[in-house]
Amino acid sequence: MKYRHISDCHVHSNYSPDGADTVTMMCERAASLGLHAITITDHCECNEYVKSGYQDSIRASYLESKRASALFHPRIQVYSGIELGQATQDLFAAEDILDACDFDFVLASLHNIKGLPDFWELEYKAGETEVLLEQYFDQMQQLVEWGNFDSLAHLTYPLRYMVGEYGLEIDLGKYRERIDTILRTLVLQDKALEINTSGLRQKYGRSLPGMMVLRRFRELGGRFVTLGSDAHRWADVGAGIEDGMSLLKEAGFESFTVFVKREPKVLPIE
Repeated sequence: MKYRHISDCHVHSNYSPDGADTVTMMCERAASLGLHAITITDHCECNEYVKSGYQDSIRASYLESKRASALFHPRIQVYSGIELGQATQDLFAAEDILDACDFDFVLASLHNIKGLPDFWELEYKAGETEVLLEQYFDQMQQLVEWGNFDSLAHLTYPLRYMVGEYGLEIDLGKYRERIDTILRTLVLQDKALEINTSGLRQKYGRSLPGMMVLRRFRELGGRFVTLGSDAHRWADVGAGIEDGMSLLKEAGFESFTVFVKREPKVLPIE
């Protein structure tokens, strides 16, 4: 491997509705690749917390990740985490699950605008994306201001579908002020920004977010960046993480971050 301490801090097991494989399989794959650490971050969509049974599946995922931590020590560090989706759309749900489990890592995400389906379920036409993206970044700002998380997941998530699936041209420069506000809030709160490498293996072909946002985060004083493959099956564990570290280095960072007991552990890019 090109880098030491390679860590994948965003993976989903079969405790996520769209996950395919067990926690053990995900960890075994990470260990076989020689990764330093893996964090299990199964989905908890707060706006569907009770309806979709996340209050049970996340507790089960948490316990399984704890068992995996003991099972795989010292081959690899296994951390317990959560991808907390749409926290500000149901704050009771968010606080309930965070109180229930002593996570190492809380990854905040926004998969849908309030009242609309997930971005992957929407249909897009040229000229109809601007309002959606304005609403997305505004609601992302609300999420960041709430602040009970460690890293912000895939900031440019809608582009995976608008650009990757529908082939639309999106000028992020139109939303620079909104994105800057989000990044400044992360910096002020000492929160991390995620490089999500899923786009590298999908039609989109780029990380989420890309170099423009990474460089701007650093310019504004951002210190912590986490790396995640967003794997939903064992074969994708660790996918693109080395590429993500190269992007991070190109953006001017000398380290990346893994969270342990909700505290940042900074590791050198070397």
